[in-house]
Amino acid sequence: MTPSERDLFFLPLGGTGEIGMNMNLYGHDGQWLMVDCGVTFPRPGRVVADGSVHQAGEPDIQMADPDFIVRHRDQLAGLIITHAHEDHIGAVPYLWSKLRCPVYCTRFTAEVLKKKLVEQGLLHRVKIIVPETGERLQIGTFNVQWLALTHSVPDPNALMIRTPAGNIFHTGDWKLDPEPMVGHGYRQDTFTQLATEGVRAMVCDSTNATVNGHSASEGELYEGLRHYIETAPGRVIVTCFGSNIARLLTLSHVADDTGRYMGLYGRSMVTMFQCAKRAGVWPYSAGTVDTGHLGYLPRHEVLAVATGSQGEPRTALRRLAAGTHPDFDLEPGDRVIFSARAIPGNEDSIAGLIRQLESRGVEVITAEMAIKPIHASGHPAQQELETLYRWVQPQIAIPVHGEAVHMQAHAELAKACGVPRILTGRNGDLFMLSNNPGIQRQKVQTGRLGWDKGKLVRVD
Repeated sequence: MTPSERDLFFLPLGGTGEIGMNMNLYGHDGQWLMVDCGVTFPRPGRVVADGSVHQAGEPDIQMADPDFIVRHRDQLAGLIITHAHEDHIGAVPYLWSKLRCPVYCTRFTAEVLKKKLVEQGLLHRVKIIVPETGERLQIGTFNVQWLALTHSVPDPNALMIRTPAGNIFHTGDWKLDPEPMVGHGYRQDTFTQLATEGVRAMVCDSTNATVNGHSASEGELYEGLRHYIETAPGRVIVTCFGSNIARLLTLSHVADDTGRYMGLYGRSMVTMFQCAKRAGVWPYSAGTVDTGHLGYLPRHEVLAVATGSQGEPRTALRRLAAGTHPDFDLEPGDRVIFSARAIPGNEDSIAGLIRQLESRGVEVITAEMAIKPIHASGHPAQQELETLYRWVQPQIAIPVHGEAVHMQAHAELAKACGVPRILTGRNGDLFMLSNNPGIQRQKVQTGRLGWDKGKLVRVD
C-alpha cells in the first residue's frame, strides 16, 4: 500500500481507541512519516503479592507492532517524537533497529531519548535532529513545522504537516496552560494563522474530552501543595510523574518556603531531572539534596518526591510502602500525597498501594480528597478543545489518544463546534483525507509487541 501524489493518509498503529503506545503514520506521494513511538502498561489482571496488578505472563514493557511500516521501511522518511512521555517516546530504543530512520525531537525530548538509547547501545547509531520550536523542516515529501503548546512535560510540540494534497495539524498531547512553570508557553495567533492558511484535518488528543470546563494550570498548585506539606507533623512523600518537571519545581519552592529538604526517589524521576538541567529548562536557583541525607534529618524537615503514583511494582513508593527502602522507614504521622490521578486501568493497583501505606499508619492525601488543587491534568478539557477548534477551524476532525468513550465525546464536541466532517476509527483503520475523505476499516493488521528478557515478543 503506497500513497500516490494525490493521496493524503492517516494510519494509526497504536493509541487510537486506547490510551498509550502511540504510533501514527502519515502517507503522501510514495512516503510515510511516523509520529511518536511509545509504550504502554500491561493490561489489568491479577493482584500480585506486593499489591500491584499485573496480567500473568505479560511483559512489563509493551508497544504497538510496527510490522506494516517495517515492511515498507524504504518509504519511511523519518520519525518525529512530539514530547518525552513514555507513551510517545518509550518504544524508540526497542524498535529503532527495525525502522532505521532519522529521529526528530526538540531539546528536552532529545536529552531523554539519548539516555534511553545509551541503555540499548544505540546512541551513536541513531541520527537525532533537534529543531527549534517554530522551525520548518522538509522531511521527505512532508514539510513539518513544530508549534509550541503546553502539557505536563517540558517542550511539547504540535505539528503542522504540509503537503501538496493538504495540511494536517497534529496536536500531540496538550493543554492551554497560561502558567506552565517551565518550558515554553503558547500563542493564540500561532493557531489562528493556521486557519487562515487552511487545515484539512486536525488529529487531536481526546483524553479529557469527557471533562467539563478548563484544566487547571500548573501555576495554581503551589497553595494546595504547600498546605498539605507544611501541616504534616512528620515526613512528607509526594508521588507524581517523574516527567512533570513543573511539579518538581513547584515542590522545590514549597520545600524552600516550609523549611524542608527535597530529595528525588526513583530512577526515572532522577533521569528526567538530569535531562531538564542539561536541556536548560530547570532553573539553577532551584535544587534538591542527596537522598542519602534524608534518612538522617528530623522527620519534619523531609520532603521526598517519589515515583509510583500509578501503583507500579518496584517503584520507590512501592518499596517505601513495603518497608524495604534502604533510606528510611515510613512511620505513623508521615504523610503521602498523590499529586497525580489514576491512568485508566491502574485503579486497583493504586488502591492496593494506598492500603499498604495506611496499614503502616501513614496518612494518604489524594487529588480527589484534597480541599485545594494538588494536581493538574496535562490534557485539554472541553473548553480548551472548543477554543482550539475555534482557532484552527479544520475541515475534518479526527479524535485520537483515548478510549471509545473519550473519542465519541470528542467527536460530538467537534461537531458542535461546526467542524464539517468528523472521522472516528481505531488502530489499523486507513483515514483517506484528500478529495473524498473516508475510512477503510482495518486496512492494516495491528497488535502488540513486548520487551522480554532482551528481545521483542508478540503479546496476544
